[in-house]
Amino acid sequence: MTERLTQLRAEFTAELAAAVTEADANALRDRWVGRKAGLITAEMKTLGKLSPEERKTAGAQLNELKTEVESGIDDLLNRFAAEREAAQLIAERIDVTLPGRRIAAGHLHPITLLRHRIEDIFVSMGYAIEDDREIETTFYNFTSLNIPDNHPARSPQDTFYLVGENESTLSLRSQTSTMQIHAMQKRRPPLRVAAPGRVFRRDTPDATHNPMFYQVEGLLVDKGITLGDLKGTVEEFVRRLFGPDTKTRFRPSYFPFVEPGAEIDYTCFKCHGDGCRVCKQSGWIEMGGSGMVHPNVLRGVNIDPEIYSGFAFGLGLDRLCALMYGLDDIRLLYENDVRFLEQFS
Repeated sequence: MTERLTQLRAEFTAELAAAVTEADANALRDRWVGRKAGLITAEMKTLGKLSPEERKTAGAQLNELKTEVESGIDDLLNRFAAEREAAQLIAERIDVTLPGRRIAAGHLHPITLLRHRIEDIFVSMGYAIEDDREIETTFYNFTSLNIPDNHPARSPQDTFYLVGENESTLSLRSQTSTMQIHAMQKRRPPLRVAAPGRVFRRDTPDATHNPMFYQVEGLLVDKGITLGDLKGTVEEFVRRLFGPDTKTRFRPSYFPFVEPGAEIDYTCFKCHGDGCRVCKQSGWIEMGGSGMVHPNVLRGVNIDPEIYSGFAFGLGLDRLCALMYGLDDIRLLYENDVRFLEQFS
């Protein structure tokens, strides 16, 4: 047994010196002290064939060898760990004398940029910027805007109702026109108000629709206001937004809260009326609805339509933003893809 142990010790010493990686050291542990196939484990199993005296002496020697093997392997693994840590420290070393990396600054969302631009135009024209609640009662969302009880917009298929269906029912506002009513209740004519904000409708998301989108409402109420004032105001707004050569046109249309009502178009800012992909070769782009404030709306806020008149118009920011930036799908504006948003920095 003594000769066998001397041979094993020499063999282990040679193999330990040849180990150059952690994998080598772990393989060495399995080979020598593994529970099932280790060389020392196998030698332990032969002790039962020896006499009691020989077993005692051989067992002590085997335990001593086992301790040497485990200690040698542990030292080797510790050395490899220290070398790995030293290499990691060198690789991750930071030169504190170097200037820091500048963190990229964020920027405003394209819809916000357009909204600010539009607000600046309205303010320069003497309008006050109005902001109000996004949750409204049926009175403000529909009744006060002269929308009849049987109008499709009141249907739960079109409006996000929160509870019930009566005049005090709460719902997400479906148009920024609700802010007209709040403005006229709080202030007496003359008044000029521009009201940007989010609105909500039960639309299925696609390239041109979203259940949440942005609008901007314009309202002016004073004595002697006519349709000519509406046309002049819209024309000036469009020229300031798209350039002095931009033209507008009005097409008769129906909206419950104005009479008469009209759709507003302006010459395409890409082709200037010649026809292109943006305007679908028509030379015109639809901006939104407009008209003279309906007498019933004025009466509802205690403004005498025999003394005062006014106009209102609204446009959708999302579609306008998509057209200005050449987007084929307005959902891109809400997907928070940094690669997309970085284009507008």
